[in-house]
Amino acid sequence: MHDVAIQRLPVRFAIDRAGLVGSDGPTHAGSFDIAFLTNLPGFVVMAAADEGELVHMITTAAAYDDGPIAFRYPRGEGEGVDIPDQGEVLEIGKGRMIQNGARVAILSFGTRLGEVRKAAEALGARGITPTIADARFAKPLDRDMILGLAADHEALITIEEGAVGGFGSHVAQLLAEEGVFDNGLKYRSMVFPDVFIDQSDPKDMYRVAAMNAEQIENKVLEVLGVATIGEKRA
Repeated sequence: MHDVAIQRLPVRFAIDRAGLVGSDGPTHAGSFDIAFLTNLPGFVVMAAADEGELVHMITTAAAYDDGPIAFRYPRGEGEGVDIPDQGEVLEIGKGRMIQNGARVAILSFGTRLGEVRKAAEALGARGITPTIADARFAKPLDRDMILGLAADHEALITIEEGAVGGFGSHVAQLLAEEGVFDNGLKYRSMVFPDVFIDQSDPKDMYRVAAMNAEQIENKVLEVLGVATIGEKRA
């Protein structure tokens, strides 16, 4: 706040251990940085969906001199994507479309994108094809992309590896200010529960946080009013 933000100094914050961190436990989990950094004026906040995106975000941070910038990435293995030989400087505040679909859009911030893709495959077997977007930036938001998703779908779901008050809250604020909820958009925000999640295998920790593919699939079915996986099995 005092040494960087107020002075708008071009400091690069490389934030490792984003999200839940397995054997490092709750003391080292990156649960709260999205919420507090996005509320600091002048900050740019990015999260990489995979190791390829991380290369681009490192390049972007190195080239950015207009103020403080942060990029977050998880502990552990990557997604297995090809790593680019040369990073690209991303346009600040611009996300990317991953898949075009209908009815529901899933807007991911960070590495849950892999689980979102898996959930989309399972939903496809039910005849539901969600639109998928990678926000890349929690601040500044890609206003055009978000408002476009809201206008073209009956439901919008955000997902992030962090506590309430972060990316999803900023998206909700944007939608409220633009009067989108006045037109009946169904909105859900998938965030960490208000507990410290005990040390375990990361997949188990994300199951407790309700952020694995099956739980994302259930969230889509729930918001669309379709029987969820558990209800179908019952």
